Amino acid sequence: MVRALAILLILVTVALGQAPTEKSIVIADIELEMIFVDAGTFTMGSPVEEPLRDKAEGPQTKVRLTHPFWLGKTEVTQAQYEAIIGTNPSRFKEVGPDAPVEEVSWDDCMKYCEILTERERAANRLPEGYIYTLPTEAQWEYACRAGTKGDYAGNPSSMAWCNGNSNGTTHPVAQLRPNDWGFYDMPGNILEWCYDWYGSYPGGSVTDPQGPESGHFRMARGGSWRMDSSVGRSAARAGGSQARRDYTIGFRLALCKLEN
Repeated sequence: MVRALAILLILVTVALGQAPTEKSIVIADIELEMIFVDAGTFTMGSPVEEPLRDKAEGPQTKVRLTHPFWLGKTEVTQAQYEAIIGTNPSRFKEVGPDAPVEEVSWDDCMKYCEILTERERAANRLPEGYIYTLPTEAQWEYACRAGTKGDYAGNPSSMAWCNGNSNGTTHPVAQLRPNDWGFYDMPGNILEWCYDWYGSYPGGSVTDPQGPESGHFRMARGGSWRMDSSVGRSAARAGGSQARRDYTIGFRLALCKLEN
C-alpha cells in the first residue's frame, strides 16, 4: 500500500508538469523503474596505468553534468520492449520476459524512446521539456561509476554476467549485486547503446558532452554475457553501426531535459 501511494504521488507530480523530485519514478503500465541521478562532476576515461586499458579510453577528461537525469534501474527487458513496440526480437526468449531485450539496433532503441515519449506526453505524465532517450556516454559512465574512481565499480564477479559465469546466455535483470547507486547489470549481461557517435575524448574539462556531431559508429557501453569481464570496466568502450543488431546488445532508458 505504501509503495502504491508513493508511485501515485510521483505520477501526480509528473501530471502537473513538474520535474519529479523523488529519487526514483516508475513508468506506468510497464513497471520500468528509473533512478534519479543528480548533476555533478567526474573524471571520464581511464589512466594510462590501468590494467587492460585501451588507448580509446583516454585522455582522461573532467566532465561536468549540469542537469540531473533519470536512468533505468535495469536494462530494458523483453516484456518492457514488447509492451511499447508490440514485438520481441530477442534471441534469448526462452530466458523469459525479465531478461534484457537484445537484437535491437540503435535506431530501434531511439524509436522505442520516441513512442514512449509520445505516449507519456499524451497521458500528461511527462514534465515539460523532458524526453525519454538513450543516455549519453558521459551520463552512462557517471552512473556506472557511482562515485568510484577505479577500474571497476565493485567486484565484477558479483555484479556482472560475463563469459565466465553466464553459461552462454543472458539472464533476467537484477539478479546480481547493483552498484552503489542501485543500478543493476551495468558491467555485464548485455552491452548497452548510448546516444553519442563514437569519438575521441578531448581531455581537459568539458560540460554536458554529447560526443562528435557525426561519425560511423554509435557508442555502446558495459560488458555482456559473451565477453570477458574486462569489457565491464567502468571506462571500457565499444560501438557499432547504428543499424547493428545482435544478441549481445540492448539498452537502458534515460529521462533527460530536451537539450541534454
